[in-house]
Amino acid sequence: MRPGEGLEIDGFTLGECLHKGGFATIWRVTHPDHTEPMVMKVPTILDGYDGPTIVGFEVEQMILPRLSGPHVPRVIGTGDFRVMPYLVTEQIPGRSLHALFETAPRPVAEVVAIGRRIAAAVHDLHRQHVIHLDLKPGNLMQREDGTVVCIDFGLARHEQLPDLLAEEFAAPMGTFPYVAPEQILGCRDDLRSDVFALGAMLYQLATGTLPFGDPQGVRGARRRLWRDPVPPRALAEIPDWLQEIILHALEVDPADRIGSAAQLLFDLENPEKVPLSARATRQAPDGWWTVRRRKWRMRNAAFAPPEGTLRQIGDAPVLIAAVDLSPEMEPLSERILQSMRDLLAVRPEARVACVNVIRTHRIGIDETTDAAGNHIHVGRLVALKAWGERLGLPEARLTFTVLEGPDPAAEIIGHARRVMAGHIVMGARGSSTTRRFLGSVSAQVVAEAPCDVTVVRLRQPAV
Repeated sequence: MRPGEGLEIDGFTLGECLHKGGFATIWRVTHPDHTEPMVMKVPTILDGYDGPTIVGFEVEQMILPRLSGPHVPRVIGTGDFRVMPYLVTEQIPGRSLHALFETAPRPVAEVVAIGRRIAAAVHDLHRQHVIHLDLKPGNLMQREDGTVVCIDFGLARHEQLPDLLAEEFAAPMGTFPYVAPEQILGCRDDLRSDVFALGAMLYQLATGTLPFGDPQGVRGARRRLWRDPVPPRALAEIPDWLQEIILHALEVDPADRIGSAAQLLFDLENPEKVPLSARATRQAPDGWWTVRRRKWRMRNAAFAPPEGTLRQIGDAPVLIAAVDLSPEMEPLSERILQSMRDLLAVRPEARVACVNVIRTHRIGIDETTDAAGNHIHVGRLVALKAWGERLGLPEARLTFTVLEGPDPAAEIIGHARRVMAGHIVMGARGSSTTRRFLGSVSAQVVAEAPCDVTVVRLRQPAV
């Protein structure tokens, strides 16, 4: 069966064709049981060699229904190849980010804001065991609140599912301006491939050009195995920390790259914490002799095999230390400090976000000073920094935030989502009748946090 306006299949009625591409068509659809706007994606099956199209659509049908959250379209229905293959999802309002990228270069503040939203979406995929492997502006959309949505999972890799594309096709697949070097060599299970694509998009947004041009074949794309891009500061006025982030994400060897989308997001949110290397001030690409030596080494290139996606994220996480700075809680804050040291011993590349919460209904939202006239927020921030510096980490790997709100648990959970935290360490005060019946802050964080939570508790004296 071929798609067409007015066609009805499994209760879905096709309306206008919204997009016609080389591999699929997108149709507006309606269904008597669904009132929300929906679209149907139908692969373009011709009479020639359609193997990659067919397998890619099977891959998307396997992966997308397993994903959840705001960064992917919600799946409503699927159809197989016996009648007509299709995938029905919610319709994301607006267009892809392709039009925005066409207007690059963009102001630095906008580059950072868009990069943060894309990095958050990509990290959410990685946490669900998925590497996209075809990230580009045309495969990114935005919800009305600015949340980035990833679409088109035909080349994606799910760690817990068979990799049909790798089993059936030897040639590298992807959009060559954004594809990572290891993908060209056949690797499809390294989440840092998506970090490379993020770096390429940041480069494009900041400079208005693609870091490796627009090669039309594998031979042209292979040049990135030994050639580095023109540093973005040679093309546009950007700060040194942004060039550091972009070139760090575009390193040839995945082992030299930013370790995860979460850490790239951390850098974009904390530019003053970005450790600057020689990358930050470069004005020209490597010379011919360096390129020649690199090309010689890459003749039989093979990068170290990556670990599983969650293990890769775990090797480069963002940890949150939620600290109660009340004087009576000093023994508990000491226990939290030791727990963080223990975590850092096994995750030496982690970055730590130290947070404290001011419960606003206790002091009044308009009260900025305490009884002694001291500024409450500033005082907490100073104390939090003094606590966090005892971890002994470089300044670039520590951030300090004092949150304010009537619900401390909600503030901690919200901050964990914003920084894409992989683990929270916090304390629990002693038990009481009120806490048993109304619940505690730590219990709420454990129940609702988007990551693992370690709750530290002081030992109660024996009765």
